[in-house]
Amino acid sequence: MMPRAVSRQLNRVIEAAMLQCLELAISSIKPTATHTPAKRLSSLLAGVNGGISGFFGFVALPIELPLTTALMLRAIADTARHHGEDLSHPDTRLACVEVFALGSRGSGNRMDVGYYASRAILSKLAGQASAYLVERGVAGASAPAFSNFLSEVGARFGLVVSERLAASAMPVLGAIGGATLNIVFMDHFQRVAQSHFTMRRLERFYGADVIRQRYDRLSREFEPSK
Repeated sequence: MMPRAVSRQLNRVIEAAMLQCLELAISSIKPTATHTPAKRLSSLLAGVNGGISGFFGFVALPIELPLTTALMLRAIADTARHHGEDLSHPDTRLACVEVFALGSRGSGNRMDVGYYASRAILSKLAGQASAYLVERGVAGASAPAFSNFLSEVGARFGLVVSERLAASAMPVLGAIGGATLNIVFMDHFQRVAQSHFTMRRLERFYGADVIRQRYDRLSREFEPSK
């Protein structure tokens, strides 16, 4: 229901926020840490941030969105670290960003697709972006490789952000909606990250083909009967 011009601008803000916050989120995590991710603390911080920004309504979005994105990325990256991922590797860093797309609905007119189908859509774009990062050593939003990858992720994640924006659009009253949805979204994306990096860990151990076949078999077994 959002006007196209507003939607495009929101997606650009989201893409910039993801790129800017990724390095900050990962740099705050010790690679040698062994503790389990602090999920409740992450949800609490996101809720407080959403409540404060929601109190001021729409005008607080340019400040609130990068902060919330950074908190989410840090929680996602900490989950990746807990599952044995190397946060210094470009592929792992982009996999953290992929969680935003995997945990959101399809962009544009594309129907929702399954986990592996979504990963297939993102893998080529992520591979190009990863190669650019290895070659240049820096993530550039203007580079086609990163632009395409972030556009795909941003379009999906933008649907989530627009719902969050609607819940906190009114000053003061929006504090309740902003805090509540931030907690819900943080919990949701942490669970998506848990699943995503569990799958990647199993693929490293048993092989991607074996896990994909097992996943497909389980999906058919648990598919609701028509």
